[in-house]
Amino acid sequence: MAEALFSVLIEQLASIIQKQVQQEVRLVVGVEKEVAKLTSNFKTIEVVLKNAEERQVKEVDVRQWLERLKDVSYEMDDLLDEWSPEILKQQIQQQEAGNAGSTSTTKKVCFCVPAPWFCFGQVSQVTLRRDIAVKIKELNERLALIASERQNYNFQYTKREIERQKSSSFVDKTFGRVDEKDKVVEKLLSGSGQGGATCLVIPIIGMGGIGKTTLAQLAYNDEKVQGHFHTRIWVCVSDPFDEIKIAKAIIEGMKKETPASNELHTLKSIIHESVKGKKFLLVLDDVWNQDYLKWEQLKLPLQNGAVGSRILVTTRKEEVARMVGVSTDMVNLEVLSEDNCWALFYHIALADREKNESNGLESIGKQIVKKCKGLPLAAKALGGLMRYKKMRKEWEDVLNNEIWELDGVEEQVFQPLLLSYYDLAPAIKRCLLYCVIFPKDYNIVKDELIELWMSQNYLNSIGNKEKEAVGEMYFDNLVMRSFFQEFEKDNLGNITGCKMHDVVHDFLQFLTKNECLVLEAEDGNNKRIMEFDGYKKVRHLTLMFAPNGPLIPSSLCNCKNLWTLATFDSKITSFGRELISQVKCLRMLNLSHNSLKEVPNKVGELAHLRYLDLSYNHDLMKLPDTNLINLQTLRLIYCWALEILPEGMGKLINLQHLHVMGCVDLKLPKGIARLKSLRMLDVVYIHGNDDVDNNKEALFELSDLRNMDQLRGSFCIWFGTDLKDVRQAEKGHLVNKNCLVSLKLSFFSDTWQPKPIQEETMNALQPPPNLESLFIEGYCGTTLRPHWMTSLNKLRSLTLQYCHFVECVPPLGRLESLEVLVIYKWPRVKKVGVEFLGIDGTIETQTSSSPLILFPNLKTLLFDSLYTWEEWEGMTGWSEEGDSQNTITIMPCLSSLLIYDCGVLRTLPNFLRNTPLKKLVIDENYYPTLAQGCRKEGGEWPKISHIPNIKVGKEFVQKDGVYQIDDDEMPSVASTSSSGIKKFLKNCLGLGLALPGQALIRANDPHFQILAVEGIFWHAKRKVSFEFTL
Repeated sequence: MAEALFSVLIEQLASIIQKQVQQEVRLVVGVEKEVAKLTSNFKTIEVVLKNAEERQVKEVDVRQWLERLKDVSYEMDDLLDEWSPEILKQQIQQQEAGNAGSTSTTKKVCFCVPAPWFCFGQVSQVTLRRDIAVKIKELNERLALIASERQNYNFQYTKREIERQKSSSFVDKTFGRVDEKDKVVEKLLSGSGQGGATCLVIPIIGMGGIGKTTLAQLAYNDEKVQGHFHTRIWVCVSDPFDEIKIAKAIIEGMKKETPASNELHTLKSIIHESVKGKKFLLVLDDVWNQDYLKWEQLKLPLQNGAVGSRILVTTRKEEVARMVGVSTDMVNLEVLSEDNCWALFYHIALADREKNESNGLESIGKQIVKKCKGLPLAAKALGGLMRYKKMRKEWEDVLNNEIWELDGVEEQVFQPLLLSYYDLAPAIKRCLLYCVIFPKDYNIVKDELIELWMSQNYLNSIGNKEKEAVGEMYFDNLVMRSFFQEFEKDNLGNITGCKMHDVVHDFLQFLTKNECLVLEAEDGNNKRIMEFDGYKKVRHLTLMFAPNGPLIPSSLCNCKNLWTLATFDSKITSFGRELISQVKCLRMLNLSHNSLKEVPNKVGELAHLRYLDLSYNHDLMKLPDTNLINLQTLRLIYCWALEILPEGMGKLINLQHLHVMGCVDLKLPKGIARLKSLRMLDVVYIHGNDDVDNNKEALFELSDLRNMDQLRGSFCIWFGTDLKDVRQAEKGHLVNKNCLVSLKLSFFSDTWQPKPIQEETMNALQPPPNLESLFIEGYCGTTLRPHWMTSLNKLRSLTLQYCHFVECVPPLGRLESLEVLVIYKWPRVKKVGVEFLGIDGTIETQTSSSPLILFPNLKTLLFDSLYTWEEWEGMTGWSEEGDSQNTITIMPCLSSLLIYDCGVLRTLPNFLRNTPLKKLVIDENYYPTLAQGCRKEGGEWPKISHIPNIKVGKEFVQKDGVYQIDDDEMPSVASTSSSGIKKFLKNCLGLGLALPGQALIRANDPHFQILAVEGIFWHAKRKVSFEFTL
C-alpha cells in the first residue's frame, strides 16, 4: 500500500503549494522549502518501494521498515487533509471581507460555515498554522531518517524477477473438471475457426490457483486429442513475455534442433517451415503479456499450420484472453465443488492412513476444506500440511486458525495471488487492499465501492476522466484479473455487484494485517479476527455483531487514528461525544443497518469525514444541521422515518453523492440545487402536501432541477401525487442532463383512474438524448406516446410496467439501439398490432426503396401479465422470402422471447420465423390452443421450429435443438371430454363449477371471471385457464 500512498502524497503536496500561490493564501508562511524537502525524500524512497513491497512477505526487517514508512505517510496525509480545508476557509474569509467592504447595493451570496470546528478565533488560527508548520518539520526529519535507512536493505532499483513455478504437460491425479475438460476437448477437436483462420486460439481464464494449468494438462493428454494432432507442444510462458525463449521452446517442441541464433526473424522462419501442413496443438501456459504486437509476431508463423490447428492459452488476465481469442471461445474456470475439493484434500491428507485413523479426522477435515471455498491450490496446500499431523488436537488447531497463520501454507496459497497483485498499478493495489473492510461473502456494490475509494482519496483524475470514471476503470481492471467473482449484472449485462473469494480476502488481510482490523463482538467483548502489532497503527476498523445498545469508545479497542469505521450485522442504537472525540481522523463512517434514532450534533467535529452511510436505520427521524465541509457521500437509503433534511445541506460544498432511495416521505431542501459538486442524486420525491408546509419556499421542487445539469448515473423522479402545474416538469430541463445514463419515472397515488395530467407530465419530462435505460411505472394516462419516445436513439433498455389504462403498446420499432424491452402489467391491452413495430402494417404501404430494419438491436423481449391480450399481429401479406427487395427486416438480433401470465394470447406473429431466436418461454398460464400450436403439426410450429429452446408451461417442447414431446402421447383440446373438464375445474380450482348450460359460478369468489364468449375461464389468483367448445 505504501507505493500507492506515496504517489498520492506527492500529488497532494504539489497541489497545496499551487493553491497557496495561485489563490494568494498564505496559511503557513515559508513552508515551500519544507515541502520541497518532503517531496525530495518521498521521491528518493519511491524508486525502491516496489522492490521493498515484494520482499516484505519473506523479510521481517523490510516489513518493519515499510511499517515505519507507512506510519509517517498516514500522518502526512492527515496533516494535508487539515491543511487543504484551512486554505479554503481563509479564502472564504477573504471573500466575505471583500463583500462586506463593497459599496455595491447588489445582494451577494457568500459561504457561511457556522459549524463549531470551523469558527476559529484569530488566536486559534495562528496556533493551528504554527502546529502545521511544526508537524511538517517533524515529519520531514522522520522521513529523512527512513530514507537514509534504505541503504541497509540493498534494495534493487530495477524490476526484480519474481520466482515463478514452471509448468509441464505432465498431469497429476485430479478430481472434478470433467465437464470443463470435455468442453475444452470439444473446442480443440471442432472444425470451425475464428473468422476462417487456420489456427483457433482458445483462452482458459481464471484466478491464480484455480486450476487453469491442470485443465490444460487434462485436455493436452486426452487420448482423442493425442490422436487428432500431428504434433503437440507445451510452453510455459510466464512473465516477462520473451519472444526469443518462447520461439526456441516451440522449435524444441517440434522435435527440431534448437538453433543458436537469437534473431527473432530466423526463429520465426524455422517455426513457419516446421508447422507447414501439420495440424498442431500448442499450449501457452501462464501468459501475462498484453502487448498485441508481441503476440502478433508470435502468431504469424503459426498460421502456416494445417487447418484445425489449435493454440490453448491459460491466463489470469481477461485482457490477455480478449487479445488472443474471441469471447465465444473463452473458457472461464470456476471453483471446484465442495465434494471434489474434499476428494482432493482427502487424497493428499488421509488416503494413505489406516481406516480407523482417517475416520476420526474426517469430520474436522471437511470443515477445514470449507476454508478453501473450492480453490484447488488451497486444498492441496492444506492437505499437504495435514498429511503429517496425526493428533486430533493438531487438526483442531488448524481449523481454528486463519490460512495466513499456518506455517508454510500462506506462502503456497498466496504466491499465485502475489503475482497477480504485483502486476497491478500502485493506485489499483491500494483500491484492492481497501476491499478487506468488507466481511467475507459480502455482496459488494460497484458504485458504493467506487464512492468508498473516493472517500480515501484513492482516485485521481486521469486526463479528462472524472474520479467515478477512473474508479470504474480500476474496478474493471480487478474484474479482469479475477480478484472478484459471483457477479451481479443489470439487464444489459453491466456488472453492478460482486463478491471476493474467501482466499482472496485472506490474502488481503495478510497484506494489511497491521492497518486493517476486524473485531467481532462476542458476549459483550470484542474478539480479534487477526493478529496485529498495535492499535495505534490501525487505520481501518470493521466491527461485526455489535449488540443492541450504544457504540462506546471501548468497542474500538483504543484505535485513535482510524480513517474507516464500518459496522456489519450490528444493532447499535446511538453514539456520542466520547466516541467522536476518539475518531477525529475518520474519513469513512458506515453505521448502516443499525437501530439509530438520532445522530449527535458533535458529528460535525469530524472534519475529515468524506463518507457517511446511515442507510437502513428505519427509525432515524432527523439529521443535525452541521457542516461537514469535506463530506462527499451521504447515504440515507431506506431511512423510512426521515421526513426532511437540514436546510444547511446547501452548504456542503463538496457533496457529490446523495442517496435517499426508499425515504418516501422525505422532503429535500431547496439548497440542494446550489451544490455544484453534486453529481449523484438517486431520487427526487414529489409530495402532495408540500403546499401546506409553512416553509414551502425552502423545499426542493421539480423545477429546481434546471440548475443541476451535472447529475450523472441513475436518477428517479417519484410522483407521490400529480403535478398541479406541468410547467414544473418543463422548467426542470431534464433533457439537458446529458450525463444521466438511467432514468426511472414512478407514478403512485391513492386513486387508480385515468389521469390526463400524467400524459401532459410525461410529455414534459423529455429525457436527455444519451439516455441508455428508461423505466416507467404506475402510469395512469390512457395513451403512452410522448413526443420524445422514438427519438431516444441511444436507449438500450426500456421497461414499461403497471400502465393500468393504456390499451395500445407504443410504436417502439424505430429505437435503433434498444436491446431489452419489458412490458409488464398492462391489463387493458387486447391486441399488439403492427404499430408496435413502428409501421402501419402491410407490405404494400411500404413504398420506401431503402431497407427498413425494425427493432434492429433488440435481443430480449418480455411480455408479463397482459391478462386480456388476445392477439399479436404480424405483417399482413409479408414474408421475408416473398420480400424480394428486402425492404423490411424485423428483430434481426432477437435472442430471447419470454411470455408470462398472458393467459388468453392465441397466436404468435408470422415474423418470428425469420428471427434468430434461441429461447422461447411461455409460462404455465397459457391459452391451450397456443400451447398445442407450439408443437409439431401445430399452427405456430412453422414460426418457431427453428428455435433451439422452446418451453411451454413446465415442459420443454424443444431443447438444444432436439424435439422433446411425443405428440401421440399428448391429448388434444378437442378430445378433452366435458366430464374431464368439469373434474379438472373441481379438482384444480375448487370453485364448484359446472359446464355452461348449467353455468354455476360460486358467487363468493370475485376472482373468477368469464373473459370471452368462447368459454375461457380465468382465475386471478391461481392463474389457470382452459378452453372448451360451446
